[in-house]
Amino acid sequence: MSWDALYSSAFDKVRENIGKIDGVLLAYNTNIDAIKYLDSVDLERRIERVGKDGVLRYSEELPEKITSVEHLLGGILWSIRRGKAAELFVESCTVRFYMKQWGWDELRMGGQVGIMANLLGGVYNVPVIAHVPQISRLQAALFKDGPIYVPKLENGKLNLVHPKEFRADEENCIHYIYEFPRGFRVFDFEAPRENRFIGAADDYNPNVYIRPEFTEHFEEIAKKAELGIISGLQTLTRENYREPFEEMVRHLEILNARNVPVHLEFAFTADETVRRALIDVLGNFHSVGLNEVELASIMEVMGEKGLAGKLLADDPVDPVAVTEAILKLAERTGVKRIHFHTYGYYLALTDYGGDFVRDALLFAALAAAAKAKLGDVRSIDDVVKAIDVPVNEKAGAVEERLTGEYGMKDGIAEIDGYQLSFAPTKIVARPKSTVGIGDTISSSAFVGEFALRP
Repeated sequence: MSWDALYSSAFDKVRENIGKIDGVLLAYNTNIDAIKYLDSVDLERRIERVGKDGVLRYSEELPEKITSVEHLLGGILWSIRRGKAAELFVESCTVRFYMKQWGWDELRMGGQVGIMANLLGGVYNVPVIAHVPQISRLQAALFKDGPIYVPKLENGKLNLVHPKEFRADEENCIHYIYEFPRGFRVFDFEAPRENRFIGAADDYNPNVYIRPEFTEHFEEIAKKAELGIISGLQTLTRENYREPFEEMVRHLEILNARNVPVHLEFAFTADETVRRALIDVLGNFHSVGLNEVELASIMEVMGEKGLAGKLLADDPVDPVAVTEAILKLAERTGVKRIHFHTYGYYLALTDYGGDFVRDALLFAALAAAAKAKLGDVRSIDDVVKAIDVPVNEKAGAVEERLTGEYGMKDGIAEIDGYQLSFAPTKIVARPKSTVGIGDTISSSAFVGEFALRP
């Protein structure tokens, strides 16, 4: 079958079956995204003002957190130079004030949990229970209508209510997102692709604050879940990770006892100690999702520095290097499913087989293209509007490489007792926004796969 036919078939299958999913638990990070579309003249002026040499230093190697304006501007430049996303915690009040003064162009739902809740509940109509660290009026207003719930304690009883019905006015948790298009030029650097840099300027999400409803009543909340997705661990540090990790492992034990498959959405994690700790707990998860920067950072702490370098050497990323890396990760941790997504193609390594794995990847690619094309997907029927977006022209070479190396056919191959599934993505030439596309991909593929399981 042609990829267009496979795409169309995958969409029809997921749309028909997604109603089977009866509850997805999402934890732990929800925030408000303040999006700034970068202007090269303004950015160059700001860099010159604080000292170009100091900024360039951090554009070579990211700091672990932001404690100065040089760190912030260097981090933005790091992302532009590579066309790669990154997120760092903004510790300094001075930098937070600087970002606030710099301003934003629009406010949107942010945090992996918030974005996934709006997609799964507000677009796909799948019931979700979301962990929202601080439910301010603005935060609540950013949730779509639909079966999106947060736990609320009323007279000692746990109820599930839509965030807009929570009626609290807690703090605003704001993350500043600096977006740039492909070809964006600053000094002698040009962005090879569109992406963004994120400065996390709140004290709840970076420390993975877990609400009392979740610490005290998690057994009851878990009874409503058929699937789980955990995210938001990326800004933890060696100083603060132990307590949230202990609580997360407790949550995983409760979910695993109920046979609830849980996906970990990895994100760029600057702290090496936290990365090592994530590898140690990964066997408690059913699934993990990551991109080439995140996979390379894991290979580094696993002592696979040569492989880490290969993952960042080529565009598109060498799929054989990716396959070697995800096989090593699966064998080291015992995780049953690894979903790798990069610009141009996706791979899934699973210790089970079936074309439903590939079909879920194709549905996710379609959802991502629809989000890039439309800016906001309002219903599952909007997803099919991306069918006419062309398949990435570079993906043919990737498929040929996988076919030559592993005998792949129709996007599926068998390797060392695992199934490797491949999907070429659809590339929108001028996306309306890149924010939330990774979360759209991962949640659509994970939930889509379970909707399609025989």
